[in-house]
Amino acid sequence: MNLNENKEKIYQMICDDLYVPMKIKEMAILLQIPKERRGELEYILEQLIQEEKIQITKKGRYQKAQAIKYVGTFISNARGFGFVDIEDQDEDIFISESNTMNAMSKDKVEVTILSAPAGKRREGKVIKIIEHGTNLIVGYYEKNKNFGFVRPDDQRINQDIFIDQKYSMGAVTGHKVVVEITKYQSAKNKPEGKIVEIIGHVNDPGTDILSIVKAFGITVDFPKEVLDDVMTIPDEVLVSDYMERRDLRQVAMITIDGEDAKDLDDAVSLSRLPSGYELGVHIADVSEYVKENENLDIEAKERGTSVYLVDRVIPMLPHKLSNGICSLNQGVDRLALSCIMNIDETGKILSHEIVESVINVNHRMTYTQVKEILENPIASERETFKDQVPMIEEMGKLASLLRENRKNRGSIDFDFPETKMKLDEMGRPVSIQPYDRNVATKLIEDFMLAANETVAEAYFWKEIPFVYRTHEKPDPEKIAKLKTFIQNFGYILKGDKDTMHPMELQKLLTSIDGTSQEALISRITLRSMRQARYTTDNLGHFGLAAKYYCHFTSPIRRYPDLQIHRIIKDDLNNKMTDKRMEHYDRILTDVAKQCSERERRAEETERETIKLKKVEYMQAHQDEVFEGVISSVTGWGFYVELDNTIEGLVHMNQLQDDFYEFSESTYELIGKSKNRHFKLGDLIKVRVAGTDRLLRTIDFMLEEGSGNGGRQTNQRKKYRNK
Repeated sequence: MNLNENKEKIYQMICDDLYVPMKIKEMAILLQIPKERRGELEYILEQLIQEEKIQITKKGRYQKAQAIKYVGTFISNARGFGFVDIEDQDEDIFISESNTMNAMSKDKVEVTILSAPAGKRREGKVIKIIEHGTNLIVGYYEKNKNFGFVRPDDQRINQDIFIDQKYSMGAVTGHKVVVEITKYQSAKNKPEGKIVEIIGHVNDPGTDILSIVKAFGITVDFPKEVLDDVMTIPDEVLVSDYMERRDLRQVAMITIDGEDAKDLDDAVSLSRLPSGYELGVHIADVSEYVKENENLDIEAKERGTSVYLVDRVIPMLPHKLSNGICSLNQGVDRLALSCIMNIDETGKILSHEIVESVINVNHRMTYTQVKEILENPIASERETFKDQVPMIEEMGKLASLLRENRKNRGSIDFDFPETKMKLDEMGRPVSIQPYDRNVATKLIEDFMLAANETVAEAYFWKEIPFVYRTHEKPDPEKIAKLKTFIQNFGYILKGDKDTMHPMELQKLLTSIDGTSQEALISRITLRSMRQARYTTDNLGHFGLAAKYYCHFTSPIRRYPDLQIHRIIKDDLNNKMTDKRMEHYDRILTDVAKQCSERERRAEETERETIKLKKVEYMQAHQDEVFEGVISSVTGWGFYVELDNTIEGLVHMNQLQDDFYEFSESTYELIGKSKNRHFKLGDLIKVRVAGTDRLLRTIDFMLEEGSGNGGRQTNQRKKYRNK
């Protein structure tokens, strides 16, 4: 008897109603398997266990596996299949189209496992839809005589939604609408709904972006009760507001932001001491005006963060606050929380003080102006801001020290630029280029990181409930795969996969700097990382190699920072009673979780709007040739990223010269006959073959004579997990 060929027979025997659970010896006797071949039986039984088809009892008897049920979130794919994400499990469950039970993306579902082959993703079946996660859908309306249909923008929803004429709100063909589902899809019927909002006509400027915003459930306008409350807030700081505060209005300080920034929530000051520096990071005291559990606070918590899109900002707080009384505008008194740090000549923070303050910013400066002062000895800005130049030069020196110290302890810096877009009055993109991360942007980043670490450490040792910004260690399995992968290029990672120190990853990135493998290995290393999130437990920040870290410096645009300010002020004013501690213990876990979710939502919205405008931009460049770098390789082709950060796909069917196979271990396509390679980091020429605004995709065609395993270049994307 060939046991490997008859695994199914053994499984059927175990599933038989007359089968009595037995040990392997008993089963071998029943099946007449000689002693010398029992190892084969054991191997097959182990396979069946791994596939979750059978299980072994505490007494060592084999029986049919009891159906294990999991509850998770269903994420659908445009092709009909999907995945179920189970909380606290690293691996999701694949659901084939026939096993989705018509579940929609974000539905809370119950699943059972159908198979779990060793080394492969588990496959399951949806057996119950516990709760629908989506009831509002954005799409394109098509009107018929007595009814209409909405074609969802989300390609993962592959069914049109039927709209009875009486529920159409007068929409006409071409309108982008928000539809509320009234009947979900069943085996027999399509979903039905009613239109609750007409966003605008598909050809109207701004409708495209607003459609994406609505699709992610982001609220644009503030409720009336919030706006009413804002009207009661003064336009200027009152004397009575700062009588008990540290008066820092005579301290020279500046803000440094982008040219277009209007919500200025941080200012910096620096004075030279005999043995070092006194660095002041002064943050707008938003909590003075946004009181806990009032309308403004409830709305801010619901939003979680400001959303920065290509054509607009959707603020966390109304403009009267974000651009007015809370913004650290030049030449006006403002309330702040100041973190004042005493730093020695080596850049080590020796002591600090956190105080409620009143400040008056001397100059509103831009990154461009500060960059010129630090890099150009004859810049005109040096004359314009001559009273601040000595301080700015000292700031440059201190920032370098702080940056070097972070590097020495193992901080990982993926220096990848963001996309900067310029739109015309019709919302059409006229230029796309990488955002310049220069010496001035780094300076502010260095100072903010120092303040965030200082505050987090201080409140960790106070043992007060707090919200930390944490970045956990990478998944050991991903690190193991990374170690195996880089060995192909002659690189090694020291240390065990379970105890990997960020220093080792930093050393790796340093060793590949300027090499042909930089783009490839940097991307794979980034993919090995976990996402940063907010937690109430201090889990440290792996990427920064920091034991303590939080978000303290942006309360105008991030709710966790605002929440931290409240905690700090309660502590400073001796209001952190046992009752108050219990209050924070009760609410902060949910606050941290919601803020993490809102952050992800904002990032996804931003990404989708950028993708849309990139597609729109490339529509005007049909058939043009560009040079780029291979940024990703898959089984269906490879992606090419241009110098302006635009990315498009060279589909496998465009590669007509050979049959190509995808090597998962080396992230490359290899021609079977000609041995032609396409791998991450390869410099390549492509022609724009087509664009799709609905799918937000760009297709490239390989330019003849390009590729051939040519030279590689460095192309980076920004690591935004801090």
